[in-house]
Amino acid sequence: MKYTGKYNSETDYGNIVLKSKADGEILRLKDVADVIFDSQDYDVLSKENGKPSAAIMLKQRPGSNAKEVIENIKATMAEIKANSFSPGMDYSVSYDVSQFLDASIHEVLKTLIEAFLLVALVVFLFLQDFRSTLIPIIAVPVSLIGTFFFMNLMGFSLNLITLFALVLAIGIVVDNAIVVVEAVHAKMEHSHVSAKKATEQAMREISGAIVAITLVMSAVFLPVAFMEGSTGIFYRQFSLTMAVSIVLSGVTALTLTPALCALFLKSNHGIKEAKPSGLQLFFSGFNRWYNSLSDSYKRLISAIANRRIITFTILLAFSFGAGVIGSIVPAGFIPEEDQGTIYANITTPSGATLERTDKVVNEVQRIASELDGVNSVSSLAGFSVLSDGTGAVYGMNLISLKNWEQRTVSDKELMIILEEKTQHIKDASIEFFTPPPVPGFGNSSGFEMRLLDKTGGSLEQLQKVANDFVAELNKRPEIDNAFSTFNVDFPQFLLHIDNDKAAQKGVTAENAMSTLQTLIGSEYATNFIRFGQMYKVMVQASPEYRAQPDDLMKLYIKNDRDEMIPFSSFLTIEKIYGSEQITRYNMYTSAMINGQPAKGFSSGQTIAAIKDVAAKTLPKGFGYDWAGASRDQANAGNQAIYIFLICLLFVYLLLAAQYESFLMPLAVILSLPIGVFGALFLLLVMGLENNIYAQIAMIMLIGILGKNAILIIEYAALKHRQGKSPFDSAVEAAVLRLRPILMTSFAFIAGLIPLMFASGAGKIGNNTIGSAASGGMIFGTIFGVIVIPGLYVVFATIAENRNRNGKKEEPALTETL
Repeated sequence: MKYTGKYNSETDYGNIVLKSKADGEILRLKDVADVIFDSQDYDVLSKENGKPSAAIMLKQRPGSNAKEVIENIKATMAEIKANSFSPGMDYSVSYDVSQFLDASIHEVLKTLIEAFLLVALVVFLFLQDFRSTLIPIIAVPVSLIGTFFFMNLMGFSLNLITLFALVLAIGIVVDNAIVVVEAVHAKMEHSHVSAKKATEQAMREISGAIVAITLVMSAVFLPVAFMEGSTGIFYRQFSLTMAVSIVLSGVTALTLTPALCALFLKSNHGIKEAKPSGLQLFFSGFNRWYNSLSDSYKRLISAIANRRIITFTILLAFSFGAGVIGSIVPAGFIPEEDQGTIYANITTPSGATLERTDKVVNEVQRIASELDGVNSVSSLAGFSVLSDGTGAVYGMNLISLKNWEQRTVSDKELMIILEEKTQHIKDASIEFFTPPPVPGFGNSSGFEMRLLDKTGGSLEQLQKVANDFVAELNKRPEIDNAFSTFNVDFPQFLLHIDNDKAAQKGVTAENAMSTLQTLIGSEYATNFIRFGQMYKVMVQASPEYRAQPDDLMKLYIKNDRDEMIPFSSFLTIEKIYGSEQITRYNMYTSAMINGQPAKGFSSGQTIAAIKDVAAKTLPKGFGYDWAGASRDQANAGNQAIYIFLICLLFVYLLLAAQYESFLMPLAVILSLPIGVFGALFLLLVMGLENNIYAQIAMIMLIGILGKNAILIIEYAALKHRQGKSPFDSAVEAAVLRLRPILMTSFAFIAGLIPLMFASGAGKIGNNTIGSAASGGMIFGTIFGVIVIPGLYVVFATIAENRNRNGKKEEPALTETL
């Protein structure tokens, strides 16, 4: 036996028998009700470019790969369209995070190639030989391919952070190879020996320096990998990717590079040169310029290396300058990039209908669609993007912009245009903002906070405090358009039941509220299957019977004697005002406050201004907490400074173990403030913030600039142990190591040039990390080679004076390799 099952059509439900008489008269559902197969909810109206649509918002789960998730969604939608969509029905993707990610990755990959070519050009300029240039260039893919292997083992994806690390690694991984090749060239030039013999002699001298450089540059990044929170995620992937590439470059420099030098290089001593070509004439001119520079450098070092006052005056000047500029450069967290999307949050007056809100949403959609840089506009009336809540007074527009190459204006410039063109709309409050810097990291860009009522007072009191607080925030020059979505002025109706009258009528309060819920709010009665999907059957009074407050008094309820009793006989209605949504944050009643930093101010300055206003104006019993990206930035405090100091401590202890001295590492550590000054100075000149990317660059500078100091100090210490004075050792080491220092530094700077002047998606992050690293390298190299010999003389002399028995120290372990 089979049963036909549940009804699944309007006709079936309309024919349901409600009552029948003995004479055969039948009362059916269609006689007293309208049966319609329609939408389940009517509280949100969705449109795409002005046409009716069904909006679907999807958020990825933590730990999933955004690009993979989006590709699967697109593939699924294409399959659904092919198999299920009716003719004339289509879909579009309004907000696609992968577009910004793909464009940013494309820009970084382009930068990767440009950096590789520029590094090769600098190496060729200094080595002036194709064979010699080929050796460091081979070291780059060897190290990078090995890095990919370890990235896979650590579970890292190829994202913006790891790509940044690989771009910077190009300039770093060639360093060790350049040091080896240059040292072999110097041996062939000065000792007139074969390439193989020169390689053997050079490796005896520089193996210790390579080991030290590799250990120092990789050790710098290890403390960073243990940072917690969202900042730790950024630092961890960057730091471990860099550390792995540096270690592999060191291994390559000690194994593959010497072998290539012995095979590829040729000694030109004694070979009669042919008629010089144009390129050779250029190289000759370059060599004369370098020799002149080297001679001038030697005279300068000879004059100041043993003058402590000059050395420490330079260091103090740069340290003081770094402190001054550091207080001027605005502080930030994660830069707000142009992601190709703008949000419009719309709030109509309290009590406004959904239709009224929809008119404002449609007007914003019309204005945005007419702008050249806009690709499409999605609209939702009845939904708030800030609170993720629904309500008739809320609305939003998601404005999708054209690709970065197809428009000449940025998202911030388009926001200004939209604000000007929507000023005539007086029927609503409209705020334009961009998505959060990291998807899922809050609901908007700018700052996001919660005002907390810890007194347990009324909502009206919280409303007053929130309004006063927002007004004070908007008075600050650092803040642009602070606002709150908290509102307790929504018209509401409070129902009063006279229990005595209800009891006399045979009605209970529970039955009265249950009936009102069905008539006014609807009730889920049952469900049915149709088109392979499950649908709900909802019961509710027709709209014309619940349109006005007075209609409520005309409704009836059945009492316990099966009599129909009007609600007006025991129910009264009072008009009141209250909040449509009440949110709690850490168990406290809260009001959400959003806003943007004013033009010319950073997020760090904005947060400082908010803290100042809160300390001065919030009444006793009221507090605040941060949300989204603002929470991590506000709670980070001086974490970056502590990490910087820990990295310095790691480097110091590592060098102390290598040199077997607690004094000699100070010559390396004290030279680093020059690089910090340079990084901050170029950030100031370029109008950029000291954000998470700049901090990554400065931590990286510890290792790179430490490498320059190690090249000089390692060789000077070797000559000192061979019997020369600290001053003579320092001068000889500085002049001999000037060429590899300039080669490696300029190669690294050349790799940063594409980042400094990058445009399009991810522009701010590229510019920040490129400018900070370039500024640090330029100043750290130019002034570092001047003060490092003087620092070595100071600390080597102190160490020598402490050695009372006159014995020379044993060579460090790395110098015996």
